[in-house]
Amino acid sequence: MLALLFGTMIFGSIVLLAQLVGAPQGPGSVYERATRGWASWLLRAAGVRVVVHGGEHLVVGAPRVFIANHVSWFDIPAMIYSLPHYGFVAKRELANIPLFGAAARAVGVIYIDRENHKAAFSAYEDAAARIRDGRAVLVYPEGTRGDGYALRPFKKGPFVLAVSSSAPIVPVVIHGTIEVNPRGSFKATPGVVHVHMLEPIITEGLTYADREVLAERVRHRMADLLRTQYGVEPALQRRSVPTGAASAPGVTV
Repeated sequence: MLALLFGTMIFGSIVLLAQLVGAPQGPGSVYERATRGWASWLLRAAGVRVVVHGGEHLVVGAPRVFIANHVSWFDIPAMIYSLPHYGFVAKRELANIPLFGAAARAVGVIYIDRENHKAAFSAYEDAAARIRDGRAVLVYPEGTRGDGYALRPFKKGPFVLAVSSSAPIVPVVIHGTIEVNPRGSFKATPGVVHVHMLEPIITEGLTYADREVLAERVRHRMADLLRTQYGVEPALQRRSVPTGAASAPGVTV
């Protein structure tokens, strides 16, 4: 907690000062260095080592939508440490945290109001515009943290975002963060976190009608890795496929 407090004060202040003086955004910018510094600070304080698999799927400066599972607060520093320059979509409540909320917005966080569907889709439109400009965005499609690694139903917004921006989706599986910091606990235990970057899924040519099939394809790919690598058997539920969606280009179930 002390590391979180002081790390946020130090690195958050650097980010806000950079914004105040008009420092430019971009790969290698002060914003990216400060954000990664904050993540590394917390990981070291907790004794957590992050191992990245599939790093060849990380392309700096290329539009991407990273879709990751979410089981622990430590998913955030683990992903910041693992990914190149990117922004991420986060729940609006985080914007109210003193200093952290403002600093996160300055480095590219897009806050979403999950209770207001109109505002949520407006936030996704903002994210899509950034992606079309060459940015990468991270989204947790389950919406909130879970108690176990079994995948929960995915919300459709992230896949509408990917389709509207025509950006490839990179499925990401995080494993090990529950052992480090389970949901509802303020205790951090030293450990190893594995971040698996899976092969990108092309969305170019897809439409809004393909969002459910696309979500299931991504979910199946993530579930397969959880099952083969860690023995996790998620309760997968087949959803009805909209008429004609199965024949959409690049989408299979």
